[in-house]
Amino acid sequence: MDLTLTPAQLDLQARARAYVVDHLQPIEQEFERAAGRLPTAARDELKRAAIEAGLHGGSFPPELGGQGWSVLEQVIVHEQLGQATGGLWSFIPGAYNALIHADPDQRRRYLEPSMRGERFGSYAITEPNAGSDARTLKATARRDPATGEYILNGEKWFVTGPPDETDFMIFHCLVPGADDSDSQPLPTLFLVDYDTPGLTMKHDPDYTHTFADRHPQFVLADVRVPSSAILGGLGRADEVTNEWFVEERIHIGARCAGAMERLLTLAVEWATDRRQFGQRIYDFQGVSFPLADSAADAAAARLLTREAAALADAGVDPKVVHAKASLAKLFASEAAWRCADRVVQVFGGRGYMREYPAERYLRELRVDRIWEGTSEIQRMIVARALEKRGVGRVVG
Repeated sequence: MDLTLTPAQLDLQARARAYVVDHLQPIEQEFERAAGRLPTAARDELKRAAIEAGLHGGSFPPELGGQGWSVLEQVIVHEQLGQATGGLWSFIPGAYNALIHADPDQRRRYLEPSMRGERFGSYAITEPNAGSDARTLKATARRDPATGEYILNGEKWFVTGPPDETDFMIFHCLVPGADDSDSQPLPTLFLVDYDTPGLTMKHDPDYTHTFADRHPQFVLADVRVPSSAILGGLGRADEVTNEWFVEERIHIGARCAGAMERLLTLAVEWATDRRQFGQRIYDFQGVSFPLADSAADAAAARLLTREAAALADAGVDPKVVHAKASLAKLFASEAAWRCADRVVQVFGGRGYMREYPAERYLRELRVDRIWEGTSEIQRMIVARALEKRGVGRVVG
């Protein structure tokens, strides 16, 4: 497998790098001090600069307003985005890949304005009693035979989207069968505007990290939507959501690899300049050896993630790509957490100050082992693939 980047891909990588260095990193501390809020003008500037750099809607084809990037090209961009704290890349205009299944009217109302940075959507899957096991979802959409509308009910947690920006959700629920008893319910996605009567935000909790995306809790009580709000067709929610999980797990692996690169760069610069006991602290093996271990982790994480992306681009068996994406996400997220912990130790007391990136990464990278499938879920996926697909196809 040749993972050498083409001149066009190197140019894309450089544009993403410049966007991060020129626009995201300079406002990290301001964003932290503001508890994860940015003025409207600042948000608009981030969106404008991203569009100008051609970084918006990366995974969508040009005919839908996107850039048409391959999965590998998405990875080399997310490697750069991971080098900014605060998840500030969330302000780049784009959309969840589920919207590729939008019909023409849904594209006009949701996808096209999202590509212009005028709208942001969220994905509502998790529930108070349904996390990793989507089979236990309780949210429902019942058709009203009198009007043809669907009546949505349910409570959703960790509904991801930037505050003051997000105005619609992709609601994952079950449509009961024809007789409401014997027939299997159909997992279905609905597009729901936040201003629809019956939809309310129940709680907007604070989390360990300061992040551009908030993860509030919503209740939908007898929310009525037309049948035209169905995204992708009745019964296709699991299939469409799984497409998003695979893509996002690869993106998480890439961002974790990028975070490790920045952490190591900062740590090496600090340790080779800082002197104690008459010598550079880098010359103490207790400082340099953990960084060497993290360098091995960072290189492995990058290769695993790029390999998963290249296999996806090559049209390899989706089950194998699924396993490779889980493998990359598992390793990269666990390794990035170790790296952040080591780098905080290298910086000593400064590593515990929020004005230093190492401290912020320590808080932020922890969640990568949880969201879009915990490390335990990734291990289950990989273990099953080892049995069903064969060791050679998973590790080869």
